Amino acid sequence: MAAAAAAAAAAGPVFWRRLLGLLPGRPGLAALLERLSDRLGRNRDRRRRRSPWLLLTPLLSPAVPQVTSPPCSLCPEGVHRFQWIRNLVPEFGVSSSHVRVLSSPAEFFELMKGQIKIARQRVVMASLYLGTGPLEQELVDCLESALEKSLQAKSPSGLKVSILLDFTRGSRGRKNSRTMLLPLLQRFPEQIRVSLFHTPDLRGLLRLLIPERFNETIGLQHIKVYLFDNSVILSGANLSDSYFTNRQDRYVFLQDCPEIADFFTELVDAVGDVSLQLQGDDTVQVVEGMVHPYRGDRAAYCRAANKRVMDVINSARTRQQMLHTQTFHSDSLLAQEDTAVAGDQRPAPDTWIYPLIQMKPFEIQIDEIVTETLLTEAERGTTVYLTTGYFNLTQAYMDLVLGTRAEYQILLASPEEQEQLYLRSGVVSSATFEQPSRQVKLWVKMVTPLIKNFF
Repeated sequence: MAAAAAAAAAAGPVFWRRLLGLLPGRPGLAALLERLSDRLGRNRDRRRRRSPWLLLTPLLSPAVPQVTSPPCSLCPEGVHRFQWIRNLVPEFGVSSSHVRVLSSPAEFFELMKGQIKIARQRVVMASLYLGTGPLEQELVDCLESALEKSLQAKSPSGLKVSILLDFTRGSRGRKNSRTMLLPLLQRFPEQIRVSLFHTPDLRGLLRLLIPERFNETIGLQHIKVYLFDNSVILSGANLSDSYFTNRQDRYVFLQDCPEIADFFTELVDAVGDVSLQLQGDDTVQVVEGMVHPYRGDRAAYCRAANKRVMDVINSARTRQQMLHTQTFHSDSLLAQEDTAVAGDQRPAPDTWIYPLIQMKPFEIQIDEIVTETLLTEAERGTTVYLTTGYFNLTQAYMDLVLGTRAEYQILLASPEEQEQLYLRSGVVSSATFEQPSRQVKLWVKMVTPLIKNFF
């Protein structure tokens, strides 16, 4: 009996997946079934008492002798061993004197406010969402003051503000990211742009069935970059009070790095162009000539989005390769003299920055390619640092970690903190917490009949 039950459990996902092949014209329903299948798989893992901490067990076991892999075939002889990455994304060389690592949420918040106040040309902010508390309002007030100051100066260029958020997360609740930004849109319609990225996978029946908060599990815009004129903060922090007070994250401040600022401006513009545009009356519109992300043809939308984003990546990569050639491979002293005459006295680069992009719905998987290559080519004597709030490595990454001879230093949140992270996300299941929210109970009631019909 036990063997039969185990066989049935194992056959369940196969049967479920086969059903997906019977729905060629119903991508929304197919996505729903696939999502339910993944959730069932996670529930089975949970019943087996797997946890993020158990994933560490094989990493802590004695190492099995492995044949060391050869040096990365992509790496040419050159300035440093990571040069091969510039074949995929633009390479930015900066001086470490222009790089500052922030140490606290409060420093991050105060720096952003200070940078907004002195910005003269552009402010670009990409985040999952903007919170609705007093600290977030303080940030919005800084933007309003800067825009007002620019308007009064009557500068021909003027300050332009571009904000990119996720549609589903930014629309959650009556008071949300959209309502926080509406006053700015209404007062400065020519100076501010608010783009709301909507995943192409949330469409049709799936979009109608999945309630608020749960719809965020289908796909999100997760870029975190905050840009002020030619200075950039690269972070994992959202624009939310907890990230301004007590939720520690990473924050790297790149000061006076115009090439990097230009790239991220173009990237946010590109994602903004394939997103919905927030209007002053709280409606949204598609950029003229763009396919609608969830009403239009999914394949056509993803092709257009892929082209728009890859054009930015490839053009920046070409520019930086030309700059690299001029900097490191030019034998002419004339070029160096021209640079000096032009007044470019920036120190020589000793730090290399590679912006890795991952947008799988658009078939852009650069981050995945680079991460897998780095883990594969990690040699004996190399130290790899993995830091994450959620230690949830894919099986592919686990296999790569276990198959190399490198030393790994892993930093992750405590079990209590991980539980708080999940609670803050608002997306939980009744199998995880003892007192699920009303929305969770409602969602369980909705999917249970579907599950019973298929199994």
